[in-house]
Amino acid sequence: MNLMKKKITIAFFFLSTFAGGVINPVLVLATQIHGAPEGVYAHQIAHIFFMLSMGFLIHWLRERKLVKKSGWRFIQYAAFFLILWNMDAFLVHLLNDQLKIVQVQRMDSWHIQLSAGNGSKSLEILFYFAKLDHLFCVPALLFLYSGLRRLLKASHSEITRPENQRNGQL
Repeated sequence: MNLMKKKITIAFFFLSTFAGGVINPVLVLATQIHGAPEGVYAHQIAHIFFMLSMGFLIHWLRERKLVKKSGWRFIQYAAFFLILWNMDAFLVHLLNDQLKIVQVQRMDSWHIQLSAGNGSKSLEILFYFAKLDHLFCVPALLFLYSGLRRLLKASHSEITRPENQRNGQL
């Protein structure tokens, strides 16, 4: 039980430190400033197309009842998180690149300053949280990896079944 208490204490420490940094966005360290060499409209259209594609994939998986298998179910979860990621990225591009409602100013190599054109702190906070798009993208990729791994494991077990082998050879 003592080991469990240690693990809980360590987890609580890291989670509370992380939460403190997220709740107080005075220093925005988790964002990246970059120019847009590609056309913003083409980029936004690509986000819309990707969202629609992932929605179609979810529909296709459900219609064929493939989500009953854990590998495909995890791929469905990946598609859902990729839809969330695209919606989030679309919002950030809209606020920053298209409408120019939120300005991002580099203070030094590690710090930037967010300022909303209308002085709205809530818009700055929304933009800050929207810039944390990796909170959608990373789980999506983990679900995708896990789903593909499960499908691969299932295909290997299918191949190694005695009734699927011919004369001891694959």
